[in-house]
Amino acid sequence: MTAPFRSADILRSPSSAGRVAARAAEILADIAPGLLLCVVVSGAALVVAEFQVWLFHRAWLESLVLAIMFGVAMRSIVPLSERFERGIDFCAKTVLEIAVTLLGASVSATTVLAQGAGLLGTIVAIVVLSIVMGYWVGRMLGLHHELALLVACGNAICGNSAIAAVAPIIGAKGRDVAASIAFTAVLGVIVVLLLPVFGVLMGMPPRAYGVFAGLTVYAVPQVLAATAAVSAISVQVGTLVKLVRVLMLGPVLLALSLLPSHASASQASGPRPLAWHQLCPWFVIGFLVLMGLRSADALPHAMLAPAQSISSLLTIVSMAALGLGVDIRDIARSGGRVVAAAMLALLCLGGLSLLGMRLLAM
Repeated sequence: MTAPFRSADILRSPSSAGRVAARAAEILADIAPGLLLCVVVSGAALVVAEFQVWLFHRAWLESLVLAIMFGVAMRSIVPLSERFERGIDFCAKTVLEIAVTLLGASVSATTVLAQGAGLLGTIVAIVVLSIVMGYWVGRMLGLHHELALLVACGNAICGNSAIAAVAPIIGAKGRDVAASIAFTAVLGVIVVLLLPVFGVLMGMPPRAYGVFAGLTVYAVPQVLAATAAVSAISVQVGTLVKLVRVLMLGPVLLALSLLPSHASASQASGPRPLAWHQLCPWFVIGFLVLMGLRSADALPHAMLAPAQSISSLLTIVSMAALGLGVDIRDIARSGGRVVAAAMLALLCLGGLSLLGMRLLAM
């Protein structure tokens, strides 16, 4: 009788170990060009930031923002071959997720509790209302149902991730996904660059600015870039608020899958059950676990500073990847109506955020 299979046998089998090593080498070779490019762009951003400190005794443009700007400039000016794409995607997703997870080690539950239940309810209400208003704006501008919903969900929750997750549920076509993602990426970078200026003009204190950034900026790395130049408390509060918005993706996907029209669209191409990582991404869980350990004083104090430094460096690399994934010429390709819908939806989100903060007396 054949012996039962044991996973440990893989480790003992030279052929299996060789296949695993060969596969790992293949993956590394695949992402190496893009990864190296992101590191080079990040290094240039760090050098320019340090040069500003030497020259002006402060960095007027933080390394995170510089990494985005350098990446966008390179992508828009220099044609990049496909061999760079896997590494850029790896840095924009996996490296970022590791950075966000490690950021949890620098956040205490005291910061979370200080925000109060009112803020949590406000975040949920703003996400729901901004989806409704964004969808209405898109339809008023002549976008068809699926495209209007993609733009609305991307604006209200977490940009590209929300668009990619919503698309199969509502039966969106590939060109609709491409159009909504293209402008979301470009608009997200513009918001990162302008939001700190807006915060100064509005006279927002660090905590209030962190809340505003977390409520309005599309993606987690963009929140980090938009708040890093203000203060550490802005980074912590902004990240927490943004992660609550990310967690809203699960309920929104579930609600959309239950709507009759979307249920029939899904059935036409086969059932599409919601994966656990769509309902709650692993890096959100990792962030919360490390935050809980930090709050319980269960993390060695010697690892706190290195974890924060590594998180900052990885974030800069992911910023470079974010910039390298944006071609400003995509604005023209995405179409005037999509541009107008995305901008108006963002203005609605910003207005709702300011109103919510006013009601919370921030």
